[in-house]
Amino acid sequence: MVSITALVMVLSALAASPVWLLGLLVFLPGAASALCTVRQTTFVSAWTALVVIVTMLVRHGDGRPWLDRILMVLLTLALGAASVYACRHRIRREHVMLRLRSTAAAMQRHILRPLPILTEDVLVDGVYEPVQEDRLIGGDIYDVVVSPWGTRILIGDVQGKGLPAVGAAFAAIGTFRATAHREPTLTALVDSLDASVVRHNSYAAQTGEDERFVTALIVNVDAHEEVQVINCGHIPPKLLHDATVTTPALTSGVPLGLAELAAEPATVDWFAFPPGATLLLTTDGLTETRAADGTFYPLAERLTKHVTLSPTDLPRALYDDARAFAGEGGQHDDVAVLSVRRSPYR
Repeated sequence: MVSITALVMVLSALAASPVWLLGLLVFLPGAASALCTVRQTTFVSAWTALVVIVTMLVRHGDGRPWLDRILMVLLTLALGAASVYACRHRIRREHVMLRLRSTAAAMQRHILRPLPILTEDVLVDGVYEPVQEDRLIGGDIYDVVVSPWGTRILIGDVQGKGLPAVGAAFAAIGTFRATAHREPTLTALVDSLDASVVRHNSYAAQTGEDERFVTALIVNVDAHEEVQVINCGHIPPKLLHDATVTTPALTSGVPLGLAELAAEPATVDWFAFPPGATLLLTTDGLTETRAADGTFYPLAERLTKHVTLSPTDLPRALYDDARAFAGEGGQHDDVAVLSVRRSPYR
């Protein structure tokens, strides 16, 4: 900064009129207010005012009216004071935003537990990315609960995306966390989840908000080789084992919140989940990613290219691959990708 002001003073002394050169210096505090601390901005403003005043006094014989000199000094002082005020306001807002983001991050850690999660039965890792990058929580949900009947895993997708879907997401996660270790059967657990979404919709209707449903996949992994799954209108999982990818045949029920419209109750499916195998659970934010020509992301095809990756690296690799596939269009929905690795020792 000192070198800049010295250069301006030298050039202004040599130039026929210093006004246009001093004009560059006058707005230096404004730049400082956007980048520096209050103390630094105050120093820049004071230094700028000093340089302008000295320059005006040194060039007293250039024929410029004293009124012009006084106006130049007053303008410099006014801009300096405004820059200091703007800097204080900017830093105050940054502190407020930092506190809000810290609060939101703490809430996310309690609502969506940090990954990876290790239990006696599985290692769960993954990627969670809301469509609105400045938000920490969106419409996709997941949770892992250790119950007396094994490790229970929830992945779901609330109708809609972003902040409007957060209310239903909270209702489903809270109920799953409260009842997963209490209900002995997956069907009873799903009934509780459905009731919680129905209650949320009744509250939403009273406040004029839209009613929503939640697609979900509830998985129970215990010491037995077979895994229990209930599919509530969600994307079926992918099973990765011995460098092969298969899609277990599941009965697809209705989403949570719509059970009263179903002709039959939720059905539990079973399929083999051998030690060392991996289940890939995802939301439609990944499978419905589109390229510029409208082509959907070919998850099954891309999985065969990433099947040798570790369960820790697989979700991020798929997410990055999907973003590259979409190109400049980017992410259009919340994305959750979970890898569930069966413990080889059970």
